[in-house]
Amino acid sequence: MKEPLISIIVPVYKVEKYLNRCVESIVKQTYSNLEIILVDDGSPDQCPVMCDAWMEKDNRIKVVHKKNGGLSDARNAGMKISKGEFIGFVDSDDWIDQNMYQRLYEILSTDKSDISACGVKMFWEDSDLCQMLTQTNKCVLNREEAMKALIEESLIKQPVWYKLYKKELIRDILFPVGKCHEDAFWSYQVIGMAKRVSITDYVGYYYWQRKESIMGENYSIKRLDAIQALENRQSYLEENFPGLALTGKCKLWFFCIYHGQKILQYLSVQEQSKVIEYLNEVLHRHPFSSIEFNELSCKETFWIRISTASLTTACRIRNALKIGL
Repeated sequence: MKEPLISIIVPVYKVEKYLNRCVESIVKQTYSNLEIILVDDGSPDQCPVMCDAWMEKDNRIKVVHKKNGGLSDARNAGMKISKGEFIGFVDSDDWIDQNMYQRLYEILSTDKSDISACGVKMFWEDSDLCQMLTQTNKCVLNREEAMKALIEESLIKQPVWYKLYKKELIRDILFPVGKCHEDAFWSYQVIGMAKRVSITDYVGYYYWQRKESIMGENYSIKRLDAIQALENRQSYLEENFPGLALTGKCKLWFFCIYHGQKILQYLSVQEQSKVIEYLNEVLHRHPFSSIEFNELSCKETFWIRISTASLTTACRIRNALKIGL
């Protein structure tokens, strides 16, 4: 019996130094029934030519050339033409173990899950060091457990690229075009649709941290998109997972505090004032009741109360004490 088709979507932009490593790792997968979609997002270097060259080498590869629209737009374009029963994502500066999709498919199939996820090892361009990005664990989570793990970023992390998804689960959930931290907008919606999520301790994905990448650059205001993503998630939790709403709210508060700490370190005084005002508006939209305070730890209550009185003061104290950085 032939294995089902897996579509792998690879957004491509300014990665000519890494693209061959990425595509070669996908082409050499032991799971062979693949549709490999390279989405050239208007890359100004040699990537478009390289994509076409790969298409000539392997008939499983499709290439989409499009005007630059960002990572989300590229992923959406790939999803639109995908034919697979399952979908995976690989970023074009990363690479994967040759058994990754075989293992992810087998786990998902055996457990009758909607999503499977493997381990991720992280490497830095300017260092010989590497470390695990994910926890080492092997389990099957139900919907509530999976959402809790995502909120806590414990057994499930936000990134989409180390997971395998049933297409029917994600086909109508688009990535937000023009947003930074696009995975944070997308992942909670997908987890909320999944009945079962399988986690394996097998390490299959290798994440490459480039100095010039969005996540590798110094702090900038565009990273505040993550706050909007968490606000959207909070509304979703309150409607669909009320038992997890307090956990989500607490994470939202401490994420705002973290960004407050960062802007005090990296932005100008004028920019700081605008961002602090924005963060205060977010926090005021999500207050804690006295009953909710009773369910928080003493440490959480302490920082939330200080932040309520003065977010700037709380951030300065935490920076001085090097907390949360």
